[in-house]
Amino acid sequence: MILPSTYTVALLLMIFTMLCWGSWANTFKLSGKWRFELFYFDYAIGVLIMAIVVGLTFGSMGDKLLTFVDDITVAGKQKIAYGLAGGVVFNLANMLLVAAISVAGMAVAFPIGIGLALIIGVVWNYILEPQGNPILLGCGVVVILGAIVVDAIAYQRNAARAAADDAAAAALEGSKSDKKVKKGASKRKATKGIVLSLISGVLMGSFYPLVQMGREGGVGYGLGPYAIAFVFAIGVFISTFVFNLYFMNLPVHGKPIRISAYFHGTVKQHLLGIAGGLIWCAGAIANFVASEQSQEVRVGPAASYAFGQGATMVSALWGLLLWKEFAGAGKNVRMLLAVMLILFVGGLALISLAPVVGAGK
Repeated sequence: MILPSTYTVALLLMIFTMLCWGSWANTFKLSGKWRFELFYFDYAIGVLIMAIVVGLTFGSMGDKLLTFVDDITVAGKQKIAYGLAGGVVFNLANMLLVAAISVAGMAVAFPIGIGLALIIGVVWNYILEPQGNPILLGCGVVVILGAIVVDAIAYQRNAARAAADDAAAAALEGSKSDKKVKKGASKRKATKGIVLSLISGVLMGSFYPLVQMGREGGVGYGLGPYAIAFVFAIGVFISTFVFNLYFMNLPVHGKPIRISAYFHGTVKQHLLGIAGGLIWCAGAIANFVASEQSQEVRVGPAASYAFGQGATMVSALWGLLLWKEFAGAGKNVRMLLAVMLILFVGGLALISLAPVVGAGK
């Protein structure tokens, strides 16, 4: 299998992860009114395809350790179970995150869900395998969390401005009772979005340690990065059909839908779903490979995971530049966005230095 031979290569892989994890959701937004439950069937297919293709190519080339197929063959059953569990936990977390986006938008889902996941995941991963300077790693996490908080405040203020504009427009057309009903519905919708985001964050912060537990144990027992990605993808694929039975019959947003609705989607919508899975899985494999411990490179899962979760800010940039979510924002909101970007870059710089400086000896 092919592994990074220098820290620079590992760092580039972590940046690639961040870009993929922060960009795949664009495929969902591009699908238009396509329900997230239906989108997710294609997404799971894309994840599995990417894991297989990369495993049979990059995972089977080079002269380091075992090949992709050999790695799976000699792995312990418990390690495979950890990898499958990681895929299942991630899948439920990601589905809840997409559900939160469909209910309350990225303004609520990403800052709350991924912010909480960042805290849980980095702490848990560092406990499992303490690699890198803990002070720099901790400071980097705190700074990125600061960026997430500032981002959430900016979103909230911009949303408040938009709501005020809508209320003013409604006052010209409807009665006071109509406005109260709409206001109450908006509050319930926001609460549902927050709850979904919180649950998603707890689960999202838990999947990576399960993946790491499936990789521990050395050659001949623990799974390598390409093998764990394949097992993980199987967990995602199989659990999608289980979880979607619930979401389609008891939807978090909209009316219940039948499985037959999937076949009414356009070719473009199906291809976008598959593309979303391909993009996310490519980032995940890059992350697993970057965190692989070798004599040349010792990044560690905590730093790799924290860097990957910088995808929150990447998604915010997509919302800002592509989807124009801050169109018409005031000066204060634009200043908050500038502060967010500065904190984001600073936090990633600290995290990228943590493995280089070492474990603080």
